[in-house]
Amino acid sequence: MTHRRDLLKLLAAAAPAVLGAGSFPHALRAQAVQAGLITPNVCALMPEVTEGPYYIDPGLIRADIRERRPGLPLRMRLQVVDPVCNPIAGARVDVWQCDAQGNYSGYARQGSDRVSDTTGQTFLRGTQIAGQDGVAAFQSIYPGWYRGRTAHVHFKVFLDQRNVLTGQMFFPDSFSDGVYAQVSAYARDGRDREVRNSNDGIARQAGDAAYAALTQIDGGYDAALVIGVSPDAVSRGGQRPRRGGGGQGMPPPPPRG
Repeated sequence: MTHRRDLLKLLAAAAPAVLGAGSFPHALRAQAVQAGLITPNVCALMPEVTEGPYYIDPGLIRADIRERRPGLPLRMRLQVVDPVCNPIAGARVDVWQCDAQGNYSGYARQGSDRVSDTTGQTFLRGTQIAGQDGVAAFQSIYPGWYRGRTAHVHFKVFLDQRNVLTGQMFFPDSFSDGVYAQVSAYARDGRDREVRNSNDGIARQAGDAAYAALTQIDGGYDAALVIGVSPDAVSRGGQRPRRGGGGQGMPPPPPRG
């Protein structure tokens, strides 16, 4: 029987995320399911990457973060596990992303043209607490793009006051190209995105394991990502959520006993 630590490494090496969900062999899917994982696309530990300029804590514990924002429906499932694949229940997971036109909520000078003002708005932001299976799920839309970045969704995983993993979830370029070309909410006035996964520095830093496994579901798509977190790690920065967007803020989970 494969040891859980070895299984995590095996899955990471055998199923490059950039190929997309359809490329996973049935055997790998079966091994992942047997280990209690939502996707074979995993790594031992998720690398921490930059938070970016648009994180705020609006104090919203909610699964549906859309606020009627137009776009391709996307269910996101983030599963928090330790280095040997054991789910971490009770982890706080924050997500935030831009809308179909590349705008984040809660800030002025938004999008590629830097003219939109979304101050005081909270769309496409939310918090969920991971269940016994380590999964935090959100109803969202497929992220748009803005100048200088490839398509991505930000996340923070809080285990306690000191252990905070800041990361980003990415998507296959071929899928993004199809969404942007075929879904009217993402249409731009003759402008094409210049940055793709291959020339996005943060995507390269995050590596293959930061790419979502995409599958079609009723009404849209499912994006699944397994996030490996070391329970003993200490974040390099951003331990405490910042309040903003008119919300009251929430504390991270209490220290673990």
